[in-house]
Amino acid sequence: MRILAAVIVSFAVIASPAAVIASPAQAQERKTMPAQASMPSREDVQRVAPALDRYTQERLLGDVWKRPGLNARDRSIVTVAALIARNQTIEMPFYLNLALDSGVKPREISEIITHLAFYTGWANAMSAVVAAKDVFAARNIGTDQLPVSQPTLLPLDEAAEADRAARVSGQFGADFPGVVQNTTDVLFRDLWLRADLAPRDRSLVTVSALVATGQVAQMSYHLNRAMDNGLTKAQAAEAIAHLAFYVGWPNVFSALPVAKDVFEKRPR
Repeated sequence: MRILAAVIVSFAVIASPAAVIASPAQAQERKTMPAQASMPSREDVQRVAPALDRYTQERLLGDVWKRPGLNARDRSIVTVAALIARNQTIEMPFYLNLALDSGVKPREISEIITHLAFYTGWANAMSAVVAAKDVFAARNIGTDQLPVSQPTLLPLDEAAEADRAARVSGQFGADFPGVVQNTTDVLFRDLWLRADLAPRDRSLVTVSALVATGQVAQMSYHLNRAMDNGLTKAQAAEAIAHLAFYVGWPNVFSALPVAKDVFEKRPR
């Protein structure tokens, strides 16, 4: 709880508006713009939904985040991925700070945002950039702590990638050549090989985003890939349990049959 308390304090500082000098035109523009929503304080929640405050303190922060099946770093990755996937930016600064305090590196957060541009859309990633830039600035995180745009890529598993590409091309290549080509060239021969986010964590981000957005059709492939990359069955199950609180029980229950099928078919 010390980490969570520290993050609450740091977020209060981040949320404070900075004094700026603006021209009359800029000032007028700001007056006409809607105020940016900020994370409610605990008092705000108590004034509106006291039961929600109790569940937050006792169940979410007091129980879920302390469960032993997944450490705080992994829970932070899962939560940040879910918020980006759903474009839910109000709580994002809080959880970005918590992620950094829990051991997620700035370069990893940068890669999570970039990765999810492809899996949840460019607009969602850009919204996450807006939330992250102030967090990074408040913590004096500079570009020297971020990944370069074109790094040396990880080695490619040629056999596995050839099999994947052949299956996708055989199913969709004749009708959708652009999708198939970009999937191969941009996703699996570039994005997935960027080294600043480990393959296991990149898979965890992807599975979390699929559950968060109810996209279970691709979950079987990516959950298998995650477990091939080192995510254990227990960790996968706990990540899904964690997500129930952040993306809702219906999305999680939609994912359970797919995950169960993956677990049962993998070698024991």
